[in-house]
Amino acid sequence: MEVFVQQVVSGLATGGIYGSLALALVMIYQATDVVNFAQGEMAMFSTYLAWTMLNAGLSYWVAFVATLAIAFVGGLLIQRLIIRPVESAPILTIVIVCVGLLVILNSLAGWIYSYIQKPFPSPFPSTPIRIGGVVFGAHALGALAVTLLVLAVLYTFFRFTTLGLAMRAAAQNPASSRLVGIRVGWMLALGWGFAALVGAVAGMMVAPVVFLDPNMMAGILIYAFASATLGGFTSPGGAVLGGLIVGVIENLVGTYVRFIGTELKLTVALALILVVLVVRPSGLFGRAAVHRV
Repeated sequence: MEVFVQQVVSGLATGGIYGSLALALVMIYQATDVVNFAQGEMAMFSTYLAWTMLNAGLSYWVAFVATLAIAFVGGLLIQRLIIRPVESAPILTIVIVCVGLLVILNSLAGWIYSYIQKPFPSPFPSTPIRIGGVVFGAHALGALAVTLLVLAVLYTFFRFTTLGLAMRAAAQNPASSRLVGIRVGWMLALGWGFAALVGAVAGMMVAPVVFLDPNMMAGILIYAFASATLGGFTSPGGAVLGGLIVGVIENLVGTYVRFIGTELKLTVALALILVVLVVRPSGLFGRAAVHRV
């Protein structure tokens, strides 16, 4: 029982990271109807910027906040300079642009920082936390707390602020939003900025676990896709909850299904994507697309 509880809590911690990146994917999908395949590389590059500031002597939390600010501005600029010129093009064109952005960011990070893995510090104590007979990693619990805090702030912003409501309206109905004076283009740019910010949080929380290198978010992005698919690409809250579910399932299957173990855990996420797409394409909490003839 103690092993079960430990695996569930650990799964919730990693699932929170999956959920935050899935939320970033959903935010951009709702605004543009396109999945941003470069979301993981944007998070990775932001994490490298944090590593650079830490090596320059800044404290962790100062570098953390500065990275979030830079990631936000970077996401906004990507939308205005790269995505906006092709936003009226066919969806396949935008997908190709996102894939090209993925390759550029990955190559740029490798060129600047090399492909050698680097340790990334954790702001949390290295001493494990014991609750009864169960041992929890301090970083796992801290990462879960930070992720949930960021998600709570974003929920409050989109639910109770004028700007947040305008962004939601622009994403859901651009034509009507323009009629009431909302600057839809800038609302979409802000959505990209916030998605990049959330992705940066995921990158900085996962880097102490997987080490820092240009390819570190490849597997995490697959789990994020699984989370968003399970929860629903039209439901931000569902994407976060989907991440928690995926994290727990991954840990439990890796622990109790012997032939999977740690080596095949990634296939669990891929299998989950296939099952959800076949059984319920809209996800557990998403809205099914309705087309009128």
